[in-house]
Amino acid sequence: MEIGLYAETAGLMHLDETLERAAALGITRIELSTGGQAARPFLDVDHLLANAEARSELLDSLDRWGLRLSALNASAFPLHPVLGSDHVELTRKTMRLAGLLGIDRIVTQSGTPGDAEGSRIPNWIAYPWPEEMRETVRRQWDQAIALWRDLAAYGQEQGVTRLCFELHPVSLVYNVPTLLHLRDAVGDAIGVNFDPSHLMWQGMDIPACVRALGPAIYHVHIKDVAIRRHNLALVGVLDSRPDAAFHERPWTFCTPGFGHDARWWREFMVALRDVGYDDVASIEHADPYLPGMPGVERTVALLRQVL
Repeated sequence: MEIGLYAETAGLMHLDETLERAAALGITRIELSTGGQAARPFLDVDHLLANAEARSELLDSLDRWGLRLSALNASAFPLHPVLGSDHVELTRKTMRLAGLLGIDRIVTQSGTPGDAEGSRIPNWIAYPWPEEMRETVRRQWDQAIALWRDLAAYGQEQGVTRLCFELHPVSLVYNVPTLLHLRDAVGDAIGVNFDPSHLMWQGMDIPACVRALGPAIYHVHIKDVAIRRHNLALVGVLDSRPDAAFHERPWTFCTPGFGHDARWWREFMVALRDVGYDDVASIEHADPYLPGMPGVERTVALLRQVL
């Protein structure tokens, strides 16, 4: 398995510096954003689509440092009642660019629609009760399946055969059953970008999830979660307070090793190997206490122990 880096999460200002620092750590694969939730993506997707020379320069830059692309990341809100059309177009552009760059997968999210005609924001219903809320969720799924059937077919035309979904709460696809439901409805183009951190704070058994998803795992993110049990005891895992500080939350993202130790991460890697995954472990750094490259460096050191 190769160590990769989701480049924008390393906290550096320029792609060239990020590539240089990644190569110095022995990282061999790079994941790059095209927009969506990334505030400052390194890639200008429109420029790259229109300019073959710019695409060649990007690939040459990677090659100069001994790096290869693992995926393009377009984690966005394609079913958003207001932003959705723009984010669907971003997803299509990302697919076209991925095909032109010779990679067959993108990282994305399913999205969540609003609850009715005229909605302005998504409505993620964590507990579908009473009955009218169940009907809302069913309608949302009808929209999601129709959209992703269309996008999967479009991706196939561009040479993108693997759509790697983040299992992220606030998206319709956020756990094992919801991913498998969409995969059953759309086909094998639908798979997982398996990020254990999003499942950790929900209380899931990560190796069990790996084994349940098996061949649907198309890409892996490396990110950890620290559980703050004194807060969890009072709040639970669903903490919707908009202004709570990090230290008040029941959980926070953290550098791998600070939430779960090397033994845990070794068992995670064993589970991935057991289902035949031997591709890239892409570091997505999101630690509010240890930002940027220091966190990436610690993560690489841990991965060297467990791979």
